[in-house]
Amino acid sequence: MNDLNETHDPARQSWVASANRPGCDFPIQNLPFGAFRARHGTSVPTIGVAIGDQILAVGAAASSFDGLAQQAAAACDAPHLNGLMGLGPPAWSALRSALSRLLSEPARRDAVQKYLRPIADAELLVPVKIGNFTDFFASVFHATNAGKMFRPDNPLLPNYKYVPVAYHSRPSSVCVSGTPVRRPLGQAKGPAEAAPVYRACRNLDYELELGFYIGTPNPLGEPVPISEAGARIFGFCLLNDWSARDIQAWEYQPLGPFLAKNFATTVSPWVVTAEALAPYRVAAFARPAGDPAPLPYLAAPADRERGGLAITLEVFLATEKMRAAGEEPFRLSTGSFATIYWTVAQMVAHHAASGCNLEIGDLIGTGTCSGPQDDSRGCLLEITARGTQPITLPNGETRGFLEDGDEVVFRAHCGGDTRAARIGFGECRAVIAPARS
Repeated sequence: MNDLNETHDPARQSWVASANRPGCDFPIQNLPFGAFRARHGTSVPTIGVAIGDQILAVGAAASSFDGLAQQAAAACDAPHLNGLMGLGPPAWSALRSALSRLLSEPARRDAVQKYLRPIADAELLVPVKIGNFTDFFASVFHATNAGKMFRPDNPLLPNYKYVPVAYHSRPSSVCVSGTPVRRPLGQAKGPAEAAPVYRACRNLDYELELGFYIGTPNPLGEPVPISEAGARIFGFCLLNDWSARDIQAWEYQPLGPFLAKNFATTVSPWVVTAEALAPYRVAAFARPAGDPAPLPYLAAPADRERGGLAITLEVFLATEKMRAAGEEPFRLSTGSFATIYWTVAQMVAHHAASGCNLEIGDLIGTGTCSGPQDDSRGCLLEITARGTQPITLPNGETRGFLEDGDEVVFRAHCGGDTRAARIGFGECRAVIAPARS
């Protein structure tokens, strides 16, 4: 786990004025990475760092640095972050420190200004070349709430509190925020239907998740000790693992999710580095009395003490009618990632426990992040009790599940007091497009 250093100083300010505004997602303490190109023209994609409402082309600014930081910056002259990831944690940290100094020292402003452009003028892209995508089921509150709908007397299966449950998903359909999500087609069978029907999904849902990218690989056949697992994570994003609940209910037995999950996954364009999140480390979720202790390969004192992350997660909905009327998105839920049952290090350690080789750029999702309160539930399946208790929006519209034209928006932030600056993740958003006929 990363230690605190000068880059985390809450008093530090940038000469980019917008980075110092209250509530800004991208102050000097954040410096998230993303891939972008000019919105208009024929420029090739490259890696940038967000600072306020601007984006710095890191590769173009490589001559501003020296040593390991310069090598790391040069690796950012690429369409994806994988090259930088492959240099390892010392290079990541050196570049972060150099960027923090570059963007906070007024004397360097004139030399650097030419490498900045407004984020609004950039097309943001999927920041990582993703080779594999695994999705976990790490929230005990989500697992319990969902389980009650299908198994009221036994919502949690016997293995849940022993093993971090996950499934392998589809990296080819991972899309960047802003990409429309088309309503999927698939087999479904309603309670009154004698046989399944191939049709458009009727119960389309979102899933509020935190995603993270593997930056340091392990060789095939070599497990990752829990004490090293967290250090292999390059950074974090917001992730929406869209779910076709009616298709899922029919197909998931005996092998689990398939078409109900593989049609689209939306990620936020910015990768908030693990080092940036160091001030927001908290104790891992305290297991209730009577719960089994993690097996030894999933247990480490440091992970118990600092394995949690105090990240506030929010979900908003804007229907087509709301947007046409100029109305603000309606907040559906807010919760904290600190309530997650399994830590991110435990997810990494378990994933590699069999000798599975995690690779640079692998994307891992935490599963739906739900908290203990009703207003902290991370999907409509939970909020509307499988669609049987629809929510009423301020304009009078109701929703059990998502309808065509609905836009779902995820936001997240950390900190905001004298001990740690407020940093954000940007947005993860998408509009639902109609199914193909």
